[in-house]
Amino acid sequence: MKITWHEEPFHSGEIYHLWQYLYDLKLSGVILQVYMNHSNDKKLKDFIDNLLEHGYEEEHGKIEFILKEIGVRLPPAPPDRPHVDVKDIPAGARMNDDEISRLILDELRQKMIQCSYLISLLTNESIIELFAHFHTHKINEMNKLILLIKENGWYIQPPTHVK
Repeated sequence: MKITWHEEPFHSGEIYHLWQYLYDLKLSGVILQVYMNHSNDKKLKDFIDNLLEHGYEEEHGKIEFILKEIGVRLPPAPPDRPHVDVKDIPAGARMNDDEISRLILDELRQKMIQCSYLISLLTNESIIELFAHFHTHKINEMNKLILLIKENGWYIQPPTHVK
């Protein structure tokens, strides 16, 4: 997706929210790296790796490009986490794959809400379209993750209401 926008200036709210979204993406990327270290499941690790590479890094690059183009200082980035073998993490400190999958699902939901909020706030059509693209991507990733959760038996059915 090519990013273009008109010569109209961004208002301060747009700049703040773009900056904040990028900052949140940087933090989320590090958290996903930690989850990858804790995971034992090959499919979940592949999902996380794909999410980082094709989701977060893509969004990161596009938002960073916009902020640089308009002359806004970029938010700081936490250092990447080194790869750690899951066996080196003490059992009491290790997260389980079902917990990791639910935390990632919550992260995707939160990012979808953030995208929806930005779509409602922004006035630049190209940037609105960009966040609509991000939103759609998150829906697709959520669907893949929900399927993975169900396939692995990690899905916990909420109570059903029967009269």
